[in-house]
Amino acid sequence: MMTDLYQSQRAMRQMRQQAIQRGVVAILDVGSSKISCLILRFDGSGRLSEDSAIGSMAGQTGFRVIGAATTRSRGVQFGEITAMQETERAIRTALQAAQKMADIRVDHVIACFSGANPRSYGLDAKVELETQVVTESEIGRVLNACEVPEYGAGREVLHAQPVNFALDNRSGLIDPRGQLGQSLAVDMHMLTVDATAIRNLAHCIKRCDLELAGVANSAYVSGVSALVEDEQELGAACIDMGGGTTSISIFLKKHMIFADCVRMGGDHVTGDISMGLGVPTANAERIKTFSGGVHATGADDREMIDVGGDTGDWEHDRRTVSRAELIGIMRPRVEEILEEVRARLDAAGFEHLPSQQIVLTGGGSQIMGLDGLASRILGQRVRLGRPLRVHGLPQSATGPGFSSAVGLSLFAAHPQDEWWDFEVPVDRYPARSLRRAVKWFRDNW
Repeated sequence: MMTDLYQSQRAMRQMRQQAIQRGVVAILDVGSSKISCLILRFDGSGRLSEDSAIGSMAGQTGFRVIGAATTRSRGVQFGEITAMQETERAIRTALQAAQKMADIRVDHVIACFSGANPRSYGLDAKVELETQVVTESEIGRVLNACEVPEYGAGREVLHAQPVNFALDNRSGLIDPRGQLGQSLAVDMHMLTVDATAIRNLAHCIKRCDLELAGVANSAYVSGVSALVEDEQELGAACIDMGGGTTSISIFLKKHMIFADCVRMGGDHVTGDISMGLGVPTANAERIKTFSGGVHATGADDREMIDVGGDTGDWEHDRRTVSRAELIGIMRPRVEEILEEVRARLDAAGFEHLPSQQIVLTGGGSQIMGLDGLASRILGQRVRLGRPLRVHGLPQSATGPGFSSAVGLSLFAAHPQDEWWDFEVPVDRYPARSLRRAVKWFRDNW
């Protein structure tokens, strides 16, 4: 099982490299409320720069966005595909629109998804060096010495990243290759997800006549694009509030060291408005977007909002509610989501990191007053995050709802090393008890 996954991840990596050398690749963010597609053109040199990281894959070339499109998601709930044909149709719609804008056909796609019950593990290992010089094969050997926990049937490893190397007693090394020493140790972060979610996504993309050249967890890629370099280095959490899920990732020393997901998001707030005011979902979404908020002032009692409707009943369709009432419907659900996020951060030991910056992003983060409420529930340092600017990105795709799509572009262009980027002999995977990733970081670094 582990070997199969290992081989398929390696095959996807090689396919991604070929696609980038050919010059174009599609980026697909399969969400519960929207499906976004970006088409990237690489500068064609396909060269690999050796300076930025360890494995054979690290440090790709520059790119620009030449096509972008987004469509309403169908058949996706809690970030997972529940109706294959509907999702396939939605993916085709987004892809065709992006291809039309780029005026090019794309065969390879890199996708990200949320949900699927992510779980983080901290692994570590130490080996004595055979030649006293750190080579790629020694790195492969120390990675292989990490004992993989029993993560359960029906789960697959989505990411397995070496996040810290130590040579003799010097810790915090990013790339120990070529350095001299006696013993090499590694700390690794491993993320597992429900296998069905990956398989359904792969199957759906195959049905769209596309080759899957990579998959990533959207909490991870959102952090890559919404956290600035200092935050990734010193410790920060990225909270990506999507439609069906709210994803959480924690970064330290420029690596993701923890990810989790809450099965609630902006769609649940919309659902509450729809129920509370007795209006269709589309109306509730419009009311939330244009008039919603979580912090009521005296003026909100006087500000009236047209509820609207098209039942044909004149009295019913011209109702109004005060903005204070609307906030009264929205706030409890937003608080519930944030309390759940707080619990996940606590379980991960987030308060032990050197910096406790929290960055809110994703489409759901645009609710008025959310940052103030979040800083009360999650801790003081909260800011709203937008994705990094990348070349050619149209204005329409620069909002917080595109953090994971933009992050996935950066991930495609500059992948961090993963376990499968090294020649690792895959012959033994003993079991060991699970340790919480962040606590283990605090103890080991």
